[in-house]
Amino acid sequence: MGGAVSAGEDNDDLIDNLKEAQYIRTEKVEQAFRAIDRGDYYLDSYRDSAYKDLAWKHGNIHLSAPCIYSEVMEALKLQPGLSFLNLGSGTGYLSTMVGLIIGPFGVNHGVELHRDVVEYAKEKLDAFIKYSDSFDKFEFCEPVFQVGNCLEIAADSHQYDRIYCGAGVQKDHGNYMKVLLKIGGILVMPIEDQLTQITRTGQCTWDSKNILAVSFAPLAQQSRADGDKPDTVHLPPVTVRSLQDLSRIYIRRTLRNLASEDAHAKATAQRIPQKRKRRRCRRRRISTYVFVGNQLIPQTIESEEEQHPEEEHKEAEEEEERDIGDIEVTGGDVPGDPLRRYAQKEST
Repeated sequence: MGGAVSAGEDNDDLIDNLKEAQYIRTEKVEQAFRAIDRGDYYLDSYRDSAYKDLAWKHGNIHLSAPCIYSEVMEALKLQPGLSFLNLGSGTGYLSTMVGLIIGPFGVNHGVELHRDVVEYAKEKLDAFIKYSDSFDKFEFCEPVFQVGNCLEIAADSHQYDRIYCGAGVQKDHGNYMKVLLKIGGILVMPIEDQLTQITRTGQCTWDSKNILAVSFAPLAQQSRADGDKPDTVHLPPVTVRSLQDLSRIYIRRTLRNLASEDAHAKATAQRIPQKRKRRRCRRRRISTYVFVGNQLIPQTIESEEEQHPEEEHKEAEEEEERDIGDIEVTGGDVPGDPLRRYAQKEST
């Protein structure tokens, strides 16, 4: 199943194609897909095929096509703090993406029939936590994988907000899986070649919606000798986080927010051009006297002088002093006698 979108050159290119084809429609799902490189879950010798929209299988290891995982992630309508159960968790690729969305206060459990696949999933999870640059950008709910048959889960197991089954399910098996779902929860699984979203609306009521035509291998059954009793699967307990865990979560959250704010401030500073420093000017009042006939008529004008940087430190002192102003005599060719008589008159 797959081939709905063009192959990508790398993980980001593949996600771009899935977005363009409307398989990925929400930002949180896009971020989860970009954070985890699909190629990391392939064997090295098969990595060249990782970014094609095709399913891949090698022995017991299996990955669905990217378009299928995209529809599943969108149909689950994941939110922080929800509990999630992956029936047939395989490589852990989907469970790890879910963990990036439901966050540290969610529950993330997976049940896988084959022990070697569970070990493979744990190795890939450990590599993601240790080496991925994306790990520090998210608050993560680490998946817990359990070996066992998902049709043999203990009757007293707790219920989940979201459940996904990654294999073809018969109707009677589907009814069994519905019991594990909380009221208001969502179950996504392939039934009769249709990827189906089932919402539990009440104690005995469900709403179903077909999402996509698919072709899945049927749910595998655990082989056993005749007469052997099937092994009951006890799901991991839901535990309260320790004080040390909570402290680690909040310290990482604080550091992440500080780093994000610092990066945002630097980006903003680069986008805004630096303002040109304006030169400061000082206003001066100048008293002028104009001769009209034999009379001096006072006039006051204001002028602006550019204030040089070396003079700015004197500004405070200058403001405290009263500026009396300068006297400027204008009027062209003024006869000497009237001016002399005016000066003598003033002196007497």
